Amino acid sequence: MDNYAIADQFSLLAKLMDIHGDNPFKSKSYAAAAFNIEKLPAQLTDISTDKIAGLKGIGDSTAKKIIELLSTGKLQALEDLILKTPPGILEMMQIKGLGPKKIATIWKEMGIESLGELLYACNENRLLMYKGFGEKTQESVKQSIQFFNQNKGHFLYAEIETYAAQALKIIRDAFPTQQVELSGEIRRQSVTITRIEMMSTIPAGELASFLQSQNFETSREEDTITAIASDGAKLVVYHSGADRFIARNFAASCSDVFLQAFKETTGFDTDRNFATEEEIFTTYNLHPIPVYRRELPETVQQALKSQLAPEINLSDIRGVIHSHSNWSDGLHTIEVMAKACIEKGYEYLVISDHSRSAFYANGLSVERIREQHLYIDELNSKLAPFRIFKSIECDILSDGSLDYADDVLSSFDLVIASVHSNLKMTEEKAMQRLLTAIKHPATSILGHMTGRLLLSRPGYPVDHRRIIDACAEHNVAIEINAHPRRLDIDWSWIPYAMEKGCLLSINPDAHQVEGYEDIRYGVISARKGGLTAMTNLSSFTLTQLEDWLRVTRQKK
Repeated sequence: MDNYAIADQFSLLAKLMDIHGDNPFKSKSYAAAAFNIEKLPAQLTDISTDKIAGLKGIGDSTAKKIIELLSTGKLQALEDLILKTPPGILEMMQIKGLGPKKIATIWKEMGIESLGELLYACNENRLLMYKGFGEKTQESVKQSIQFFNQNKGHFLYAEIETYAAQALKIIRDAFPTQQVELSGEIRRQSVTITRIEMMSTIPAGELASFLQSQNFETSREEDTITAIASDGAKLVVYHSGADRFIARNFAASCSDVFLQAFKETTGFDTDRNFATEEEIFTTYNLHPIPVYRRELPETVQQALKSQLAPEINLSDIRGVIHSHSNWSDGLHTIEVMAKACIEKGYEYLVISDHSRSAFYANGLSVERIREQHLYIDELNSKLAPFRIFKSIECDILSDGSLDYADDVLSSFDLVIASVHSNLKMTEEKAMQRLLTAIKHPATSILGHMTGRLLLSRPGYPVDHRRIIDACAEHNVAIEINAHPRRLDIDWSWIPYAMEKGCLLSINPDAHQVEGYEDIRYGVISARKGGLTAMTNLSSFTLTQLEDWLRVTRQKK
């Protein structure tokens, strides 16, 4: 262990002590020790242990820890602190612009324990409400996290789709006479991507040489090339002859369980020559299955029986449901948000700022709700026939109750009930909390059901079937939160929800007008589950939504 490695250990110890609020004098001494150890003219491993305490800038306490490190390879004090620190906090220490004090605020005051949660908080402008976090700092933290995530090798579909399209174009342009197509999870538009896969007729040696010229580190195993870009993105290209290209790419673009079911049902063979993928389905007497739905084995049986119902398209979205303004933690005024909707051809906007318990998001007091409703009335008169619905993203409290009294809740056109606090729950606690909120007569939509943040937080455990059954029984729609880091409820539960007659709702959870673009990712996810426009609340026209709200209130 050289001096730099020893100094790193003391530096980490000092930072963790500051984050945990330990003795500031000790942490400063360890930070100073780290600085002094780096400047030593000789390696500590070459110095007699009885002389270490006499070195410049190293006292008795530091000397004992150095000797401990040299003899055992670790610092017990550091090990103890690491055990008390969530892994996500340790990751935050690698983010440029985040010192121990800021990390302590993020963890202890904001309750954030992972980079994904922190990035989401940046997108919702939550950091601006805490001392020491200005707009520039927040943007810098956001960019640093995005850079860090890009180097971890796991990406949201939204983060990698453009990169994949560019990589495909570069290869196609270099080999214009060859066939090259996206394959695997990127072609299926999976919510998270571990690698960009392609199928190619380019001779493997030629392609490997080309990718090396593009600064990829390449390795080759038979007909497969793996290439790692400087930013950590992984490209895997499978070679195929032209005669088997369609069949092989079809197989490579299916999930394992779907492909197994397809083979067992049809006898599909990748050595067979097909002119198009459509020919594969006609050959085996199946109705076509879009590539994004080649996930679940049940879909194969559905396609045997009948044509699949047409899935929802982005053009089917008629209004924006679930949006925040500068009344809570959004960037723009309600008027700006509404006019952006009008420009995009939407018929309505459901403004749903945070409720009062979300103090970190400037949640609305009862008095401010009254003021906002008067303001919305004025805007509706001004912007008609476009309509702004009065809504709230109402916190589901720990006992399952909603954040306001019934008379306040009844003043809204609709209520989106969501969990934002005390996320570390057992399934029993989570179910009690959610089911109680679903049964409340004011609840119109259940927001981001599990609270997950993709690649960052798995969400609290729930019994999806019981939640969906309860929502169907109580006429509560289930949100498909379209933010690409949420996409919650997961698409795999959409078929069950539709079977139970439960409405879903693709909502952007937008905190600025640019957030409306996330609707596209909600649609991509929903299509994987076979969602139709008829069963999506945000595909309702203005009149249909008004009718639905009136009927559901009567039923409750």
